[in-house]
Amino acid sequence: MADRTVGPAAMSAFFDPARAYHRHGAFAAPALQSPELWRIVLGLTAIEAIFALAIRGFDAALDSLAPALAIAVFEGTTPAGLMVQLASYGFLGLATAFVTERLHRRPARSLIGARGQALRLMTRGFLGAMAFYMVVQFMPPWSDFAAIEEIRPAGPWLLALPLALAALLVQTASEELLYRGYLQQQIAARFAHPAIWMVVPNLIFASVHWNEGSGWADNWQYVIWAFCFGLACSDLTARAGNLGPAIGLHLANNAYAFLFFGEVGGLDSGLSLFLFPATPEMPDMAGAGANGPILTLMLAVELFVLALAWLSARLAIRR
Repeated sequence: MADRTVGPAAMSAFFDPARAYHRHGAFAAPALQSPELWRIVLGLTAIEAIFALAIRGFDAALDSLAPALAIAVFEGTTPAGLMVQLASYGFLGLATAFVTERLHRRPARSLIGARGQALRLMTRGFLGAMAFYMVVQFMPPWSDFAAIEEIRPAGPWLLALPLALAALLVQTASEELLYRGYLQQQIAARFAHPAIWMVVPNLIFASVHWNEGSGWADNWQYVIWAFCFGLACSDLTARAGNLGPAIGLHLANNAYAFLFFGEVGGLDSGLSLFLFPATPEMPDMAGAGANGPILTLMLAVELFVLALAWLSARLAIRR
């Protein structure tokens, strides 16, 4: 029988960036032909501008042609509305591909890495992380199922599931193309140290999760979580040498967030199977969100769950 103990070499490969990330050099190599900082800044600015203009035009057209659907897309309270909202992130992916080809003169497919491996590892990463989320959610004491107010009919929910997953894939893959594809590759072509090409793209990724309508503490908690989530995706990308497992983890996280639990009439609840009563709006909620502590036990628990989801995806893609 083979020895299944974890030796020093295996532990070193798991934690040592030089060994764990040896595939990242080939992943970032296409960016070496245009590593200038001004190109990165101009490229990111152009991507965000194109995306903003595309969304603005799309929203205007939708509001003119189908006002009811436009409201549903904005609020995400119906299956069709939320799926269109998620699919609209495809404009971000297209903008990233356009800038990569026009500004950097390299094929957009180079953002993904080896496509055959990426598809296989995306599937494995998704299944590994999703299995973990399901185990966590359906074991006590995480959810009080007695408090559920409404369960949507399983038949229509299952029929919508393939389209919902496709829309989520468009959303998550588009974000991964920009942050762990374009930015991570271009910054790695300019700076070799992982501390730079992992941290900088995810500071940008975390910053876009700031919501002006939320309280100070709530915002910082979400930004901290998003930064750590981005680090997990960057790590998986560097280990695999392609975007596959990062897209898989991102897809599992968002599927878990959008497809299972929501509030009755709540924003982005259109695809949720289980609906809890709407949380009443308290007069002092804004003040609590602004003045409460940032580092809380709940944030620590959420980061711990994220770490375990990353580990589940990491183990699922081991070769």
